[in-house]
Amino acid sequence: MMLAIPDVLTPPQVAELRAIVDAGEWTDGNATSGAQSALAKRNEQLPEGSEAARRAGEMVLDALGASPLFVAAALPLKVFPPLFNRYAGGQTFGAHVDTAVRFQRGTDFRIRSDLSATLFLEDPERYDGGELVVEDRFGEQRVKLPAGHMALYPASSVHRVEPVTRGARVASFFWIQSMVRDDGERTILFDLDQSVQRLSGNLGAADRSVIELTGVYHNLLRRWADA
Repeated sequence: MMLAIPDVLTPPQVAELRAIVDAGEWTDGNATSGAQSALAKRNEQLPEGSEAARRAGEMVLDALGASPLFVAAALPLKVFPPLFNRYAGGQTFGAHVDTAVRFQRGTDFRIRSDLSATLFLEDPERYDGGELVVEDRFGEQRVKLPAGHMALYPASSVHRVEPVTRGARVASFFWIQSMVRDDGERTILFDLDQSVQRLSGNLGAADRSVIELTGVYHNLLRRWADA
C-alpha cells in the first residue's frame, strides 16, 4: 500500500525544522548507502547522529505520534531515527530497493524495514524535478507533495528520486518496522479501520455494528501482529 499522509507537520513546524537542518553541516549522502544504493545515489545528507539531525528527528517523531492516519496505516513497532537529505543541481537517486534491516550506527538499535517514508520539507513549486517514483503492480506512482506532507510506501518496492534541475528538494526519510509485516494484511487492517471510523462518525461509537466491526479489527490484529 502506498499512501500520502497530509499535514504531518504544520507550516510553522516546517519552518522551525528547516531552520535547524539548513544550518546543519551537509555531507555526501552515500555515508548511509548500501552497496546497491551507492551506485545510484547523488545527494547531500545531514550526518547521522549529528546535533541538527537529532533535534530535527525528534520533531518528526513527535509529529508522527500525533498523526492518527500514520499510526493506522503503519501500525509502527519501531521507527528508525529520521534522516535528512537534499537534492540540487541535477542530483538524483536512481532505482533501488531499501536495505531489509537497518542498523543505527554506534548503537544496538536495528529494525526490519517494512515501510519507507519520505516527509517533504520544501514546497513543490520551489524546485523542478525531484519526484519520488515508486514502482508497483500498476506501474509507476510519481509523488511530489507539499511541505509537511509525507509519502508512505513498502520498503520492498523499487523506487527512485528524479533529478532536481532547479532549486533544492529537502526531505526527511526513514523506515518503519510494523507490528504487521505483511503489506496485504496491513492494507486490510487499514481499510477496515477507516471504515469503522466512518461508521462511528455516522452511527455513533455505541452502535452495535460499530462495536462488532471494531472487534473484528482487533481480532485480526491479534492474529497478525508481532508486538
